[in-house]
Amino acid sequence: MEPISPQLLLRLGALGIVTVIVQIAAIGQLEIFGSNADITPLVVASAGLLCGSLTGAGYGFAVGLFVDMALVQTLGVSSLLYLAIGYGAGKAQELRDPQGAAVPVVVGAAATFIAIVGFLLLQFLLGVDAPVSWELLWDILVTILINAALAVPVHWAVRRWLTPALPDDPRRRRRRAYTTGGLSPLSRA
Repeated sequence: MEPISPQLLLRLGALGIVTVIVQIAAIGQLEIFGSNADITPLVVASAGLLCGSLTGAGYGFAVGLFVDMALVQTLGVSSLLYLAIGYGAGKAQELRDPQGAAVPVVVGAAATFIAIVGFLLLQFLLGVDAPVSWELLWDILVTILINAALAVPVHWAVRRWLTPALPDDPRRRRRRAYTTGGLSPLSRA
């Protein structure tokens, strides 16, 4: 594994700070079908898909810790969940090299499910009382659907922001079109 470049570290830090501030100040305040979108797990999953498992895990931990401190909630709960999301998305990228258009949607929906259900489970294990009802199930389902719809534009924005700082990866290079015309030099025999 290559060390993280300072430029990538600065871009990830700025992305994390902006994501948490925008989530808390704006997106968290908008209500859609009785639920709210949460772009934080989408950004962590996208960073994991682009940067790899270890960078995704470290980024997820840092963003989760910032979320916990900003919302003044139990420290470490979001860190643990976002660490798992970043690592899992990065591992999926390392093992399968996903290039399909549906990958951000599937990974975003899975990341949202892990974030919501994991948070509820950890709060239950910590002894926090929370009402369990059909409304909670509806809220979970609507949040997952909203985040799945937001996954592609969020992934596009994260990729656009991080690409200049990512290490050169042969899988990321685009194939050049053969522009001189005629047959390929490989086919001349």
